[in-house]
Amino acid sequence: MSELRWHPILGQWIVTATHRMNRTFLPPEDFCPLCPTRPGGFPTEVPREDYDIVVFENRFPSLGREPDAPAVEGEEFSPVRPAQGVCEVVLYSPEHNSTLAQAPVRQIEKLVRVWQDRFLELGALDFVEYVHIFENKGKEIGVTITHPHGQIYAYPFVPPRMRTRRESFDHWLRDNGSCLLCDILARELEEETRLVAANEQFVAFVPFYARYPYEVHILPRDHAVRLGEFTRETAGSLAAILKTVMVKYDGLWGFSMPYIMNLFPEPSDGRDDPGWHFHIEFNPPYRSPQKLKYLAGAESGADAFINDALPENTAAELRAVDAGLE
Repeated sequence: MSELRWHPILGQWIVTATHRMNRTFLPPEDFCPLCPTRPGGFPTEVPREDYDIVVFENRFPSLGREPDAPAVEGEEFSPVRPAQGVCEVVLYSPEHNSTLAQAPVRQIEKLVRVWQDRFLELGALDFVEYVHIFENKGKEIGVTITHPHGQIYAYPFVPPRMRTRRESFDHWLRDNGSCLLCDILARELEEETRLVAANEQFVAFVPFYARYPYEVHILPRDHAVRLGEFTRETAGSLAAILKTVMVKYDGLWGFSMPYIMNLFPEPSDGRDDPGWHFHIEFNPPYRSPQKLKYLAGAESGADAFINDALPENTAAELRAVDAGLE
């Protein structure tokens, strides 16, 4: 059962999805549901002996194309809606113990084109207002299946963080006549102290206002770049800088760095967004090789983040890691 309940204090929709309590949780390696189906083995989500990149609808979705009616009546202060939407899983590789950082640039480029395809198809659905593409990597951030994969949620509303970004972009454009992220990128390129990597089309940096010690943002140099309009060259350039950033993460302390990666394409609700600038954010949970950054009272309760490190210093650490690609 899934439904949307309105949070009147925060002004946002909350998804209740009770069937997800029974979703797969850290299965043994030889029973991974995301591996290819081996001869004589148990059937997995992919009924083939091998694959390249696979996309399928989540077996335990938070949102559904044809959702059931809500289980309860809404309250005056909290309306209820059917949880209509789409939840997809994207498998990066048939290799169970691999990671996206280990994939060749060519494979990551294919993934970028898959993201583009799903963004266009899902965003065109009349009930979808935002297509959220993301990856949860590592048990430290709550991953329940370790096979390399990402997810796509097509929401029937613009989620709070995307809504806040839209408002910030709109306000800056109205008040300054320019793109907020273009202006931020120009300053980062001018100062250089927080840069991590760059190529002809994309720049990766630890932002001045980073919330996590090793947070990295990736921005296209050209404001006009849109995920749905990527050329082959753009996809290749993004793949190359993604590979560089992820290899630097893994090389920083000598282990595969957990992270949450979020893509931020413009909303699909039909509104014009001249101030929107496509971007990607990585949020790794580690603040040192042995210490995690837990979101306790200040962050979870007040949403007021405390960064334990200077962005200029962490950017220098990442910049110094030889990714072998630059």
